[in-house]
Amino acid sequence: MATETPGRDESWYGAGEEVDRIRGAAFKWACLGATLFGISMVFVLLLYVAVDAIRPFSADAGWYLAVGLAAVVPTVALLAYYVRRDREAGWVGATATALPAFCLLVGSGVAILVIEVFPPHEWFAVVPALGAVVAVWAVHQRVRPDPVEFERFGVVALAALVAFVGVPGAVPSLEAALQSALLWLNWPTMMLYSFAGPIALATGILIARRHESRRAGAVATTLTFAAGVVSILLAPAVGVDDYLLVVVALSVAVPTALYAESVLRSGENVSGLALPVVAYVGIAVAAVVVETYGFTGPAAWLDWEFLTEPHSRFPQRAGIYPALVGSIMMMLVIVVSAFPVGVAAALYLEEYAPDNGATGRVVSIIEMNIGNLAGVPSVVYGLLGLALFIRYADMNTGSVVVGGLTVGLLILPIVIISAQEAIRAVPDSMRQASYGMGATRWQTVRNVVLPEAIPGILTGTILAFGRAIGETAPLLMIGAAAVVFNAPGAFTEQFSAMPRQIFAWSSEPSAEFRHGVLAAGVVTLLVVLLSMNAAAILIRNRYQRR
Repeated sequence: MATETPGRDESWYGAGEEVDRIRGAAFKWACLGATLFGISMVFVLLLYVAVDAIRPFSADAGWYLAVGLAAVVPTVALLAYYVRRDREAGWVGATATALPAFCLLVGSGVAILVIEVFPPHEWFAVVPALGAVVAVWAVHQRVRPDPVEFERFGVVALAALVAFVGVPGAVPSLEAALQSALLWLNWPTMMLYSFAGPIALATGILIARRHESRRAGAVATTLTFAAGVVSILLAPAVGVDDYLLVVVALSVAVPTALYAESVLRSGENVSGLALPVVAYVGIAVAAVVVETYGFTGPAAWLDWEFLTEPHSRFPQRAGIYPALVGSIMMMLVIVVSAFPVGVAAALYLEEYAPDNGATGRVVSIIEMNIGNLAGVPSVVYGLLGLALFIRYADMNTGSVVVGGLTVGLLILPIVIISAQEAIRAVPDSMRQASYGMGATRWQTVRNVVLPEAIPGILTGTILAFGRAIGETAPLLMIGAAAVVFNAPGAFTEQFSAMPRQIFAWSSEPSAEFRHGVLAAGVVTLLVVLLSMNAAAILIRNRYQRR
């Protein structure tokens, strides 16, 4: 028999629940409003900077009319059709439209490395050396399908040592031997063999697996290599160096063609491929019309000369190219140094470090200090880099490697913490299942834990790299130059990064520097940052699908 609770007032409880619902709804809408306000303010700020960099109101009305009728109106109309009738096809079309532009940015970055860091003869020497290491790994895997732990790693490390280092004073490395024997090859031929060749081979292997046909793979390999040859032949008409056009053209054409082929092969949402055709054909038609009738486009600060010229005391001639190259090279050092060390440290702390005893207490102290280091101001890391790499290691002041290592120390705690969270999120049942099948701890980490944790690790790494490319205080402390007129040709040379160059422009007395050139530099920095993040997101999503 139910009993009533003394003093209970049903109407009061009902009113309390109603008040709680009102408070919850108010809190939800307040959070949504705060989020939208923050996003809108950032968007307004970026729009303001973009208007200063591009100066859209300086173009002729005829230019807007030509671009609008030829490119904007057809593209927007087709997008509206996809939104109303076929959104899946619209997503396919948007991806196919954005992919060439994104690949163009990536190909341009690789071309910059070919120009400044790895000339074609060095690139050509490195590729066969890497191929030799891969061949040794493949042969060892076939001869020893069940090696002891770390045996395969030792064999590959020894092969890499012979290929890239050799025996000092006795036997030159394979890379050095190839560089000394390449005098009879010109640069376009080197890039054709060392860049177009591996890409054509990888494309053929991918197509052969997709179609389960070696003939289809051979056709894809031939067509890709032929595209590289055609790029060399068309280089004089385009006005780009032939060896660079091979890099840029294949970087754009191959991923775009592979994506279009996958859509056509699936037979779903094929109509979405009409969007990139309409968009890019419209742009080409608009360019022809503008050139024919002599319409004047926007007098933008952000143009081709700005991206390819060094700094100048005249704002109309100022460019960001040396700082752009310096930032790319610095990020390479950060990726090579901070990412492996951070992931390895996280693996040790989560998979190998003991949880109890004296060692366990030491590990707890280390983890606590890593968390504290993630909040240390960036200028402190600049002082650390100054003391550690310049004063004690006697490295060159303001060099690329010092800047990369210093900023790498800055983001290392973030990489470690994000990697720990991703590794900790892997279900323990998967580890136990691997151990139950007889796998060792290393085999479990390599084959079970890491593949599951990679998406989370990359998510944290994206945020860390985004912070790294925008840091200025550590670069000031280690002596990075405010302005350089030549891009660094080696990682030991002095450099200037984009944040450092933008900071220098902000103190220029001329208003054109502070409101025009600076805005163009900010937009360039954001584009490079978003491109890096997009690449990392694509890799992360690929692992998630797997």
